[in-house]
Amino acid sequence: MIAIHPVALPATALLRRYVDQGAYTDCYAAEVDGTVSLPEFVEAFYTTPLFKVERAILRWCVARPSSDVEARRLAGGTLDSFAAWRVEGRAGDQLLLGDFTGRTKSWLMVAPAMDAGAGVRTRLHFGSAVVPLARAGDGERRMGLAFHALQGFHQLYSRLLLGAACSRVARVERADAG
Repeated sequence: MIAIHPVALPATALLRRYVDQGAYTDCYAAEVDGTVSLPEFVEAFYTTPLFKVERAILRWCVARPSSDVEARRLAGGTLDSFAAWRVEGRAGDQLLLGDFTGRTKSWLMVAPAMDAGAGVRTRLHFGSAVVPLARAGDGERRMGLAFHALQGFHQLYSRLLLGAACSRVARVERADAG
């Protein structure tokens, strides 16, 4: 069983710009055996059976279809738009996506794990940001009732998504080793 933990955003996280703007942000991390590249993690994340359910919902509800081939191209850096998201930032170790409304962000990052006694391991990060809406009338920025109502679900879903990606990466690592 892979342990998923809420952690502070790393100092170099591309998602950090949204903390500075007053958005809600979260970050979850897990460690897996072996060395995992960002493209491997991104492809694994967006092609898990769990995420394919989200992709199907997006195709049906907002006419934003996507495929595993597109996920692979996004991972490899040859595609800047995937389903409901557009790339906002990319570095060798991380990817930041914003949805078509501009309100939600998804972020993935890989880093070497710090526990030297456990062999070669990679720390996989997944985080989100939700940008507050400006309230009509006074312009005050608020998260809104829907955000608060769905926050618990979002946190659980984030953990499940990261766990599914970790499992997929671990299966690939075992297959490559065998």
